[in-house]
This record gives sequence, structure tokens and C-alpha cells, in this order.
Amino acid sequence: MTNKNLRILPAVHVILKINAIQELIPSLGQENVVAEIRHYLDELRSLLSKDSNQNLDTSPESIGIEVSNRLATHYKPKLRKVINATGIVLHTNLGRSPMAEEAAKAAYMAAAGYINLEVDIETGKRSSRQDSVREWICKLLKCESATVVNNCAAATIIVLKAVAENKEVIISRGQLIEIGGSFRLPEIMKVSKAIMKEVGSTNITRIKDYEAAIGANTGALLRVHTSNYKINGFTESVTIEELIALGKKHNIPVIDDAGSGAVVPLNCKGFGEEPNPVTSMALGADLTLFSGDKLLGGPQAGIIAGKKEWINKIESDPLMRAFRLDKMNLAALEQTLLLHLNSSTVSEKIPTLKMLSISMDELHEKALQLESKLKQIGCCDKIQAKISEGFAGGGTLPDQQMPTWVVDFSSPHLDTQALSHKLRTSQPSLFTRIKDDKIVLDLRTLNNDEIDTAVQVILNALKTI
Repeated sequence: MTNKNLRILPAVHVILKINAIQELIPSLGQENVVAEIRHYLDELRSLLSKDSNQNLDTSPESIGIEVSNRLATHYKPKLRKVINATGIVLHTNLGRSPMAEEAAKAAYMAAAGYINLEVDIETGKRSSRQDSVREWICKLLKCESATVVNNCAAATIIVLKAVAENKEVIISRGQLIEIGGSFRLPEIMKVSKAIMKEVGSTNITRIKDYEAAIGANTGALLRVHTSNYKINGFTESVTIEELIALGKKHNIPVIDDAGSGAVVPLNCKGFGEEPNPVTSMALGADLTLFSGDKLLGGPQAGIIAGKKEWINKIESDPLMRAFRLDKMNLAALEQTLLLHLNSSTVSEKIPTLKMLSISMDELHEKALQLESKLKQIGCCDKIQAKISEGFAGGGTLPDQQMPTWVVDFSSPHLDTQALSHKLRTSQPSLFTRIKDDKIVLDLRTLNNDEIDTAVQVILNALKTI
């Protein structure tokens, strides 16, 4: 590259004076802006060195606009609000359960200022952050004590460590689950330093299998909710009642990993039953643990409830500091628990329960509304409202399809995968599913106040083709 070619590129300080660049400096900082300018100038130098006759616009204004566009794209937040039209209520990749308005406000309040996280307002003395949620969990589950950690995997680790470190934990082979992210129960048990003792077979485990495995080094009996699969056909499993009775007979603690946190019974909503922590406590389990961001409808948390002696031991474990919840999640969890204490309104207040409870008539009405709006914009093909099926997701009700209403359509100018990508990368992002080479929007997870926005996203995506 000749000196003449070098001289056609403006200096950094010249580009910094361009209005588009000046507008970004207060929010991004001059150091980041200058770094991007230099990076782009290096690209231009590389291009000119390969072909000095290229028709490149190297004016300060053109470079300034290009750099400002790059900076705006690069420094855009990676996490942002999306519209979930997939129909999967507990969509793990989209953050699982949306929280109630009261819980979201509580999290914001905690984040925006100071709260009495670990201080007793009455005495002014230091207190435990667990006090904010312990009372409400105990009221809800009618248990002696409770504590919380940052997710259910952490709850499993710290419970097994407290109850059965260096001791055998008896579990059915049919419950050796793998949860999201390839975390497997045997590996979690190894971290806790409990010794896994498998009994039965994949499809059949009887109470006599547990009893035959009990020995001098037995530390606990464990029931784990197979949250993301079901074994059907020739099967037999041990009930939590049987396991608790066996534990009492031999004076061995029983741990119930109830997983999905179905504190509100689901059979009244037309679903089969998920393990219920309230039932576990009533039957006499020593400890039960479950997720806060599944059917409880709150923030990510691992809730541990049960006998006070075990809760005290868990809270004295050094791992509690590593596993503890922050102030925002604690505030949101407390509000979620308070909403659950009013059984007459909880299904309306908790978004997850509301989506699972919505009637087919209401879904149909929403589908017809969406169908009509899509037909009005005039750029979609084969628009149709129809009955379909969905799943709860998030390791909940894995084998139970939910009837739902959807609206599907295609584009006359764009293949379905490409259109799905355009919708997903729009502002706001619209997540759908694809079936029979058509875009499908499921009204179960598409809120009433999101319908117009979804239609506008679709219109914008198709207009730019």
C-alpha cells in the first residue's frame, strides 16, 4: 500500500467529530468508540492494500456512520425481552416461568435500592436472609422449617451432603435422571460425597428392593421425580407413602426430590398429578426439595423443606454461602409464596398457572383475533386458526399433551426457516414453532397484549423481503 493510499483515510480525531460518533460517546465511552474506529480503519487499510483502486467511501462521514452502526449493534444487550408464541409454558431456553407482577416489582425494588436483607428491623441486629421466605414456606407446606438455595440441583447436592455424606443413598434405577445441560444424578451425587446404591431395574422397582439394600451404612432413601420423561408399559414403582413407611421402620431419613414444585394440585386443571411437596410433608418425608421457577411460578430457586434438625445442618454447611439466593430472587420468591397462600386467587395471579388453566374457548377467541389481524396485513399465505397440541415444558408433565389453539401461516416469498429466523431476530424477538412447513403461533403463551406486537413483527419481517 502506497503513502498516497494511506493518506485517503481520515485520522481518528477527525472521525470523532462526526455527529453520529459524538452521540455515542456519552453512553459507550470514548475508549470503546476509538477502539472501534481504529478497528474499522484497519479493515479499510487491509482492503486497500489488496486493491488500491477499490471504490470505497473513505470520507469521515461515511466511516463515522458505519462505525456508529457497528457500535450500536455490538453493544446491544444480549439479554432482552422476547415474545413466546411457542406454546411451551415453561420454556427453559426462554427463562422458564414468567413471574407475577407483584414478584417482578419486588425484584425491581430490591435491585433499585437497599433492603433489610440480613438485618432485623425491630432489633437492628444481624439476621438470616432465609427468614424472609422461611415462614411462608412453612405455612404453605405445613413443615417444621425450610431454606432456599439458587436452584434444585444445588438443593440436591447440599441435602445429600448434609444427610448422607460418605453414606449410601438408595435410589431406583428408573430415577437416575439427566437434567438440562447434561447434568446427571450420579454425578451430582458424587459431588455431594454420598454413595449411590441403585436398586430395581429401569422399569420395575419394588419396596422389597429398597428394604433388601438397607445396611449399616445406609444414609437415606431417595425418591427423584423423573421430570423430563416417563417410563410406560410393563412398569412398577414405589410410592412415596411406601418409601416413608420403610424409612420410619428402619429409622432412615427419606428425601423426596419433587422437582417441578406442583404446590397447587394439577388434577383439577385436567392434568395428571406431579409430585406435590405439600403431600410429601403431610406423609412424613424428612426433606422435600423442588424448583422455584417451574410450577411454583417464581424465580430460579431450589426450595428445601422438612425437619428442623436437617435444615439447621444444611444452613450450617459452608456451601450455603456459594448456593445462596441474592436479594432480588429472595424478594421475588417471597412475593410468589405470599400469592400461593391465597388459594382462591393463586391460579389467576401466577402467570404459569394461568396459562395452564386457560380454557379452550378463550384460546379459540384469541386465535380468531390473531387470524383476523394477520389476514388484514395482507402479506401472509394460508392463514388458519386450528386446534393443536403443546407441552408444559421445563421438565413438567413430560408425557401429557395440552390441547391448544394456534394460528399458522406461510410466506409467498420466503421459506419457513428463513422467516422463523427473521422473526426471532426482530425487535422485539418473536419465537414461534414450525410444523408442516408453516410458522405456528400458539395462543396459550401469547398474551392478549402481545398479539398486536406479534402481528407488527410479522408485518415488518415480510415487508423487508
